[in-house]
Amino acid sequence: MTTQTDTAARPSRLLVLVSAQVTLMVGLGLLVTRDPLAGLLTSVEDRVSRGFAADRTHMADAVSSGLSVLAGTQSIVAITLLCVAALLLLPGATRWAEAVFISASVATQSAVFLIVTVCVRRPRPAVPHLDAAPPTSSFPSGHVGASVALFGGLAVLALTRLRGRRRYVVAGVLLLVPPLVALSRLYRGMHHPTDVVGGLVNGTLTLLVIGSVVLAGRTRDSADDDRGSRLSADSAPAATRSRRTAGRVVVVRHPHACDDRLADRVRAVLEAHGHRDQHWTITTAERPSGALAEVIGTRTPGGTASDATASGATASDASTPGADPPAAVAPVAVGLVVVCGGDGTVRACADVLAGTGIPLAVVPCGTGNLLARNLGLPLEPAVALDDALGGDCFGIDVGRVSGDRLEPARFTVMAGAGFDAAMVRDASPRLKARLGWAAYLLAAARHLRDPRTRVSIRVDGGPRRRHRARMVVVGNVGTLQGGLELLPGARADSGRLDVVLFAPEGAAGWLAATGHLLSRALRPRSTTQRETAGITADSVEVGRRSVAGGALTYYRGRHIDIRFAGAQPRELDGDAVADGRRLTVETEPGALLVRLPRAPRPAPVRPATPAPRRTRSDAVARAAGVPDRPAPPDVPAPLAPTRTPAGS
Repeated sequence: MTTQTDTAARPSRLLVLVSAQVTLMVGLGLLVTRDPLAGLLTSVEDRVSRGFAADRTHMADAVSSGLSVLAGTQSIVAITLLCVAALLLLPGATRWAEAVFISASVATQSAVFLIVTVCVRRPRPAVPHLDAAPPTSSFPSGHVGASVALFGGLAVLALTRLRGRRRYVVAGVLLLVPPLVALSRLYRGMHHPTDVVGGLVNGTLTLLVIGSVVLAGRTRDSADDDRGSRLSADSAPAATRSRRTAGRVVVVRHPHACDDRLADRVRAVLEAHGHRDQHWTITTAERPSGALAEVIGTRTPGGTASDATASGATASDASTPGADPPAAVAPVAVGLVVVCGGDGTVRACADVLAGTGIPLAVVPCGTGNLLARNLGLPLEPAVALDDALGGDCFGIDVGRVSGDRLEPARFTVMAGAGFDAAMVRDASPRLKARLGWAAYLLAAARHLRDPRTRVSIRVDGGPRRRHRARMVVVGNVGTLQGGLELLPGARADSGRLDVVLFAPEGAAGWLAATGHLLSRALRPRSTTQRETAGITADSVEVGRRSVAGGALTYYRGRHIDIRFAGAQPRELDGDAVADGRRLTVETEPGALLVRLPRAPRPAPVRPATPAPRRTRSDAVARAAGVPDRPAPPDVPAPLAPTRTPAGS
């Protein structure tokens, strides 16, 4: 299974990457302006500044003045506007993506520059200045960063859009501008050498961030977005029809995440696929899965099915969006459960459905939608449902967690304790409604200074290992918003759980951890490469693996026992649960059936030895991402299309 980058996911990806860029630049600035590194650099940088000041000439003054003006705010804004106008107004195909790339790169670099100068206060060199010194900090150089964002961005467009040898000439000329601007700022006494290096780094990171969001995979994402805009209540009957699922369809609806308009679209898509016998139930804080347990007549890990409390509902009301089944209705034969909500709602329904053989279809309309992202579903709710109904049923793992003051429960995405759980707990519901998952970033800022805690971990009954960490996350999947891979190689069908201990110490530790995660998010990888990464990760030796100077430590196993020195905040799939000192997590391989779209892949290279004849089921399983190798003997075959008792 792979993570699909959708048009709807681009703002969240941009926010994640820009936030990481700000963190990286602030960390770099603090590193070079504070002891012990500052003491080592000061004497060297002062000699460089005095050397430039001593060798000034009238000719060099004029040339450096022109370069400084070229990279000044007014010139950068004017040139950017001219380039955007040319891309949009000149004859030929309108290049919206290229125009957005240039303008967004310049604007983002400027925003990051201003934030960093507020956090990092550094005086300018103690030499005569040839320009008026602005009130901002010397680190990083705004002129250099702006020149990289603008002229480096134009060089990127020249290399990717022009043809022939002239593209190299044009790009080479454009790429000469930023280093010349850097020299001019040093010559004019406006910056230390590390300041211009910071400007070069800031501009380069901006191009990587904006390019990965704006220029990567435009064609496929645009097609998904067009489908999402066309698929409405009026056009739903034209949707691709799937093989009908025998039995009633139960729709679990979160009333805030899925409004009435979206509910109408969901119902239209279901009817277009032949599912007219629908039973709708609304979630509440006390009943996060609505009346699902009563409808299918099952029990959750924590006890019995809850009582139906929908007062005033009639038998006819149960088939309309927003209605719960009456208490007198007996369990019915359910062929499919459609969940309209976020990861918390999906987790509550998966807790009920795991092991029942009843498939679940995800309609992602929550804050994070991490399960949908990791399963490769589009983030447009109606499109996701339409694609899922046109696919097959596949088995994915769920995690089962218990601990002190915690009733046994299941999760589909991640369980965590420490920093991430405190972030989830303290996120404002009002900000979540307005900003989406970005509200978590504001809550996270309040806990950046929280101390590390002592934690011990035991994997599959092995030796207990002791650490100090800020948070521990156990994941069934590994990718967060914006394509940020917290648990590289984690797959929902691996039969194992992945664990990360996040333990940065000091500015250098945070810088190393942020840089490592950011480098993975920016690394260009195709769909096939992502699937290959997940496959090879299964063969990695189960045990300890540390990266980023020990700031991140990874484990993998089927049974994880975690103990803390003191009570820690805890969370399951983005929902805060009671604080505690212990988490025991184990995987239930293939316990949950999920409706997923088919994802055809190129046929693999034929092996040298004759291979057994493959059936259609094998082809569908490989299309969904199953590695072409035998599974461990104690793990059921992952993602094999499953025929449920209801006939799907």
